[in-house]
Amino acid sequence: MVENRLTDFWKNKKILLTGGAGFLGTHLVENLIQKRGVSSSQIYIPRHEFFDLRVWANCQKVVENADIVIHLAARVGGIGFNQKYPGTLFYDNIMMGTQLMEAARLAKVSKFVQLGTVCAYPKFTPTPFKEDDLWNGYPEETNAPYGIAKKALLVMAQAYRQQYNMNVIYLLPVNLYGPGDNFDLESSHVIPALVRKFTNAVQNEEKQVIVWGTGKASREFLYVKDAAEGIIAATEKYDKPAPVNLGSGREVTIKELVNLIAKLTKFKGQIIWDASRPDGQPRRYLDTIRAKVEFDFKATTRLEEGLSKTIDWYINEKSQNKET
Repeated sequence: MVENRLTDFWKNKKILLTGGAGFLGTHLVENLIQKRGVSSSQIYIPRHEFFDLRVWANCQKVVENADIVIHLAARVGGIGFNQKYPGTLFYDNIMMGTQLMEAARLAKVSKFVQLGTVCAYPKFTPTPFKEDDLWNGYPEETNAPYGIAKKALLVMAQAYRQQYNMNVIYLLPVNLYGPGDNFDLESSHVIPALVRKFTNAVQNEEKQVIVWGTGKASREFLYVKDAAEGIIAATEKYDKPAPVNLGSGREVTIKELVNLIAKLTKFKGQIIWDASRPDGQPRRYLDTIRAKVEFDFKATTRLEEGLSKTIDWYINEKSQNKET
């Protein structure tokens, strides 16, 4: 049953959802339709092959008639991808966000939701990361071009709120994972890469799996359905210039994560750590108090539960692709 309060907020609203066909976007659409009672006809998802948002004219076209813009579209990847394509990551993300926000302002969009990234935090931020620490240092080097491009959009959001009274909010999600993630080893993040490696190793009866880094770095992971709920709750209830963290409230070392995925995939072989590969940021763990206070968001999916669902989804998807 859909709550009337939520129905009223979304009623007759036209929603532009960039990246709506992607990993996070598909779960956000599912939440809007199934939990909020939004009609699919209210949601407009511009596809990259038709609307490259690095092009100004395309940004102007897609915001026409939009009441709410939720900007999820981004060029993203894991450590290896970040090292290989730093210029691409900087240019694509800053151009998409800058032009879309300006086009939305000119089109008098009533609310703009900009997604940031945990990669924007300084390399040695004290844990848990508080939003007020965002500017107290330079990001970890492999993440810096992507993180700074995204952080520039926070400056833009706050400037547009100050000068134009534009209702722009900025959310900082931690690393996401879940069903439908990108499992391409060339560009995937740590959880889907590990799920693929260990699942394949079990299926191929391999005796060892090689993992990047030392395992000492820590991360926090947010299940994608929880992330979708947080973004929608913020869209409904939050209207302030300060950025807001979205996280799960649990820090885990990469070694603990690897051992957990090995256990869940039933891998019995040897785990080899390739210390010549970078660990990335030493620690990553968010303070999530502001999200709870401002729009009553708290993640509900335990890491073990979320990983199990992700592994099951990947195995099922792989099996179906083999059959076809």
